[in-house]
Amino acid sequence: MIKFIKRFYVALILLIMYAPVAVLMVFSFNDSKLPIWKGFTFKWYENLANDMSIQQSFVYTIIIAVVSSLIATAIGTLAAMGIHQMKGYKRNLMLNITYIPLLSPDIVIGISLMMLFNVLHIPFGLPTLIISHITFSTPYVILSIMPKLKQMNFNVYEAALDLGATPWYAFRKVILPEIMPGVIAGLFIAFTLSIDDFVVSFFNTGAGVDTLPIKIYAMARKGLTQQLMPFQQLCL
Repeated sequence: MIKFIKRFYVALILLIMYAPVAVLMVFSFNDSKLPIWKGFTFKWYENLANDMSIQQSFVYTIIIAVVSSLIATAIGTLAAMGIHQMKGYKRNLMLNITYIPLLSPDIVIGISLMMLFNVLHIPFGLPTLIISHITFSTPYVILSIMPKLKQMNFNVYEAALDLGATPWYAFRKVILPEIMPGVIAGLFIAFTLSIDDFVVSFFNTGAGVDTLPIKIYAMARKGLTQQLMPFQQLCL
C-alpha cells in the first residue's frame, strides 16, 4: 500500500510537470489560431521553416552552442586536472571560485559580463556571446570531470612517463580514456545550457545576432501566436 501511494505521488508530480508541454505539442498541430481544436495541420511548422529570421537565429544558436561547448570542455578538462592536483587551501579556493557562476543568478552573470565587455571596449556580437557561454558553461564541465579524476589511479600515468611516454602522449592514452565519460557529460551539459540560455545572451548580444530564446522573447512581446508553439518545441 505504501509503495502504491509513493508511485501515485510520483506519477502525479510527473503529470503536473509534463502536462503543459504535452498540451503545447498537441496544439502546435492545431489548424486554428484559437485554443480550440479544428483539425490537424503542419502549416505552422511550414511557416516556421520558411521564416528567414528564424532560420538565421537557429544557425546562430547552433554555432554558439557548438563552439562554446567545445572550448568550455577543453578548458574545463585542463582546469579539472589542475584543481585535482592542488592540495589544501589552494584546492578549496579554486573550488569555491568554480562554484560562483553556479550559485549566481543568470542576470548577475549577464550584467557583469556586459560591464566587462564595455570596459574592455569589445564590440557586442557573436564573439561576446561565445565568450559569455564559455564563462557559465565551464564550471559545469569541471564538476562533471572531477569525480572521474578522483576515481582514477594516477600511478598508471606516472608509470607511462617512466616507460618513456611524453606527457601529452600519456594524457591521450592514459588519462583521457579514464575521464572520457565525465568529458562527454560535461560537453552535453555545456551544449544544452548554451541552447537554452536567454538572460546572459540577452545582455551580451549585438545588433543582428539573435539566438532562438531571444527570438522567441521578441516574438512573444508582440503577442502570442500559433507560430510560437512549434518554435517553442525547438527549445524544449
